[in-house]
Amino acid sequence: MDNNSIILDDRKAGLNAFYNRIYAIMGMGVLVSAVVAWIMIQFFAQNMISILQGGSFMFLLIWLIPMVLIFPMQKAAATNSPTALPLFIGFAALFGFLISFTLLMYTKGAISVAFLTASGMFFGLSAYGRVTKRELSGIGKAMMGALIGVIIASVVNFFIGSSALMFGLSFLSVIIFSILIAWDNQKIARVYDSVNGQVQEGWAVSMALALYLDFINLFLAILRIFGFAAGGRD
Repeated sequence: MDNNSIILDDRKAGLNAFYNRIYAIMGMGVLVSAVVAWIMIQFFAQNMISILQGGSFMFLLIWLIPMVLIFPMQKAAATNSPTALPLFIGFAALFGFLISFTLLMYTKGAISVAFLTASGMFFGLSAYGRVTKRELSGIGKAMMGALIGVIIASVVNFFIGSSALMFGLSFLSVIIFSILIAWDNQKIARVYDSVNGQVQEGWAVSMALALYLDFINLFLAILRIFGFAAGGRD
């Protein structure tokens, strides 16, 4: 075996280990969110209903909390701080609390089918992002711009309550986050190569956060689409 083959094999093994670490952290985050959401719905459903009845502004304010927490978490990841992983787990727990309010409005069947659909799409798109030779940065950046528009439209729709607009935004969100999943997986290999394989834990947490948000938002968008057909809670 020549030196080039050895180098390529070492890169492949190192990159696979990096991917596996990122997926493990991301999966841990999804599990934490799922457990917290289940606990909330199982034991605090009436309290959640009371919060929802308190007014849309209060619910919107609750949803803004994780947007604030993202910044210290990203800073910790960028500086390879040992607090990066605990902050990510705390963020996932908080997000589980938040999405429990959304899950409360759907049937168990709709939630299960949406989760399985999102999981299948995630693994398929992740595989595509890893193996494709196509440059995805251009369309990925375009989707980031489109995402800002979706967020703004969603905030507006939070107050006007248009079902048609929500339905359209949900379909658009599925497209956006599908592309972002593939792009973020492609970026993992670029990050690995940019530091010659000397990746630190902070990078793994940062990339896991991106994939976690991609997956959760894809799941919620699919759930909203299915919800139009499946109806409310049991």
